[in-house]
Amino acid sequence: MLLPLNKYPKLDIHGETRDTVYTVVKSFINDNIKLKNSVIIIVHGKGAGILKQEVHYYLKKMKEVKHYHLDYWNEGITIVELNI
Repeated sequence: MLLPLNKYPKLDIHGETRDTVYTVVKSFINDNIKLKNSVIIIVHGKGAGILKQEVHYYLKKMKEVKHYHLDYWNEGITIVELNI
């Protein structure tokens, strides 16, 4: 799915650690469910892939998440579809 990314809520988690990323992502998802946003963007960066791995690990377990995938043009971004 090709989306105009600047139109969706975005969370930049650069600088977060493995230990803190879950809390930040969970809060962002909960806020956007309350706001009825069905698509959100998480910017984790490319780097060593640690934040991306952690984010995908948590997204896989969250019942609020319908689907997620990396952006086709930038692997440092994950696009998340929420169950609204």
